[in-house]
Amino acid sequence: MTSVDGSPSMPPWADSPAIRITGVRAVLTAPAGTTLVVVRVDTSEPGLYGLGCATFTQRAAAVATAVNEYLAPQLIGRDPADITDIAGTLHVSSYWRSGPVLNNALSGVDMALWDIKGKQAGLPVWQLLGGRCRTAVPLYGHASGRDAQEVAEEVRQMMTEGYRYVRCQVAVPGAGTYGAPSAAAPAGSRPPLTANAWDPSAYRRTVVSLLAHLRTELGEEIELIHDVHERVHPTDAVGLAKDLEPFHLFYLEDPVAPEDIDWLRRLRGQCSTPIAIGELFTNPAEYRPLLADGLCDFIRVHVSAIGGITPAWRLANACEVYGIRTAWHGPGDVSPIGHAANLALDLASPNFGIQEQHLFAPQLREVFPGCPEIRDGHLWPSDRPGLGIDFDEDLAMRFPPQRLGHAWAPPRRADGALQRP
Repeated sequence: MTSVDGSPSMPPWADSPAIRITGVRAVLTAPAGTTLVVVRVDTSEPGLYGLGCATFTQRAAAVATAVNEYLAPQLIGRDPADITDIAGTLHVSSYWRSGPVLNNALSGVDMALWDIKGKQAGLPVWQLLGGRCRTAVPLYGHASGRDAQEVAEEVRQMMTEGYRYVRCQVAVPGAGTYGAPSAAAPAGSRPPLTANAWDPSAYRRTVVSLLAHLRTELGEEIELIHDVHERVHPTDAVGLAKDLEPFHLFYLEDPVAPEDIDWLRRLRGQCSTPIAIGELFTNPAEYRPLLADGLCDFIRVHVSAIGGITPAWRLANACEVYGIRTAWHGPGDVSPIGHAANLALDLASPNFGIQEQHLFAPQLREVFPGCPEIRDGHLWPSDRPGLGIDFDEDLAMRFPPQRLGHAWAPPRRADGALQRP
């Protein structure tokens, strides 16, 4: 490892580590059509390597460049056991720090080092974090439909499969809707200036109607979640949270954007609807006012976006002091390695709240042997050392990404104005 001027910058205790990092590389693959970024860290111990998730689908090539050209040279020769020092050193090594590209690159390395440490110890990562706090991890599944009845039918089916938590999204007639199929506009309605336009007012009315229908049809035994995805003005977010209070949500997700978190003070002062937020945060410090002032009930952290297991575990411990629970982000644009990291954190966290489910496609299971198992609405751990997942790189190369220029397409309102996604 070298400093800016090329001089050695090894920590003073690490002159001759018994085991050294000998190689670091990022690999891009898309077995299920979504670009994933995997980081492999090799060591001087034959057969000892670690795997991490650095997936930022919309900027995958930038993350791979950060890993291969900027982080790898700093890691060669270091002792892989020094996870805390490596995480801190890499974090400040660019002087300007944080942000999803850098943090995902750091996350891939961080997870891989935890994977190596578990393999050295012959223990799963959740054992290294203090051991398990639960038998298996409760999941929430996703139910959606063109109308409230279709959503209710999906929720009923999931209940028969053992799920006690379900996120529910519904189409807004005539509008593009997050997490739900499209539905035709009401007969006789005037078409908007923008096709498939987002209508915040219609959305609010539709969601309130959806939750009222679900509670009437399904009763109180099922825990219901809804994701706003920051798609309304903060004033409407406060009103929606109040409107949904009678339906006893498990939580309302991302009612406001990260830039508008001060509005949560008004929301908290007017209703008791539980709030989950933080999917778009890229710095653990962004949670500080939320924790200190009790402005949320669950943290929706995208673990790779804040730098990996090391910062996520520290944040979980801080949240426990304030009575706030975890709800790690678990979408399809996280590799199975990332989901395994979520699982390790879930098992070891006393203040675990819920885990988002992703169903692994057959191709993913082939490329990533050892994917976590889902049964009865739960994610089940294994006793395999490290994160418990391997990576068939040769097979992964048969699934190259097709769209490295992929960008998140934000919706637009009826007049054509941009709506935050």
